[in-house]
Amino acid sequence: MAIASRSLSRIADRAVLALAVFLATFVGCACITLAGAQQPTLAPHRPPAFHFVQPGPINFDDHEGWIQIFDGKTLSDWDGPTDVWHVEDGAIVGESSAAHPSGTTNIIWRGGEPSNFELKLEMKLEGSGANGGVQYRSIRVPLKLQPLPADLTPEQRSGREQEQAISKSHAQWNLAGYQADFDFNNKYTGQLYEQESPRGIIAWRGQVVATEAGKKPTLLATLGTSDELKSVIKPGEWNQVEIIADGNMLVHIINGHIMSVLVDTDPAFSQANGLIAFEIEGPGSVKISHRNIWLKKLP
Repeated sequence: MAIASRSLSRIADRAVLALAVFLATFVGCACITLAGAQQPTLAPHRPPAFHFVQPGPINFDDHEGWIQIFDGKTLSDWDGPTDVWHVEDGAIVGESSAAHPSGTTNIIWRGGEPSNFELKLEMKLEGSGANGGVQYRSIRVPLKLQPLPADLTPEQRSGREQEQAISKSHAQWNLAGYQADFDFNNKYTGQLYEQESPRGIIAWRGQVVATEAGKKPTLLATLGTSDELKSVIKPGEWNQVEIIADGNMLVHIINGHIMSVLVDTDPAFSQANGLIAFEIEGPGSVKISHRNIWLKKLP
């Protein structure tokens, strides 16, 4: 029994030694192989697998990375007819009345002609005839007046002549280009309209539209019905407006809801950069206010 026990002990010792040699050899080869191979570079702060994070809620007052393009006090960085535009209660205000009509005119930001950007502001329209909007990627163009029809009554002719005289007095602020439309009755609010262009309304409220050279605009998708989106717009109150212009994609957002999107690849009309301005027009007593105006330039 003693001899057998010693034999079994030697066999066990040899087995353990063989296993240790094998493991040492395997680990050593593995280390040599890994040391000689190119090690993968891990991205910093790599999120755990299957870890999904919801985006934070919209914060319209978050201004990190934005520049304020209206100081809330003066029009030193803005250019427009002084008989129409002024500063009131921290806002750029345009007014028009039957006694002092504005016609269709703009106040233009002097700070540059940005290309890719986000622009956000608050707008309020007062007066049932109020019609305005935000011009962007726009250019100054000469005023074009059409000849008056010969069959106008004397009263009609007098009214048209007065309108043309006003337009001539504001000719230096005449613009062509993209507009985020806004009217008191919310018939057109949120749509993408092109001022001084044969294209006119390109993307109606609730539409995602694409354009190509020589083709009619194509409806890619819908964002909801016009009436559904109209329900989030506040007549006579402050509304949060945001415009995103990034390459050929133009997005209009009001009160956190996408109103219209245009992917404009028609080289005959698409504009890569240009002026930012606010428009006013409409009959009767009209007042359009703009405040908290911020710009973020995109790459």
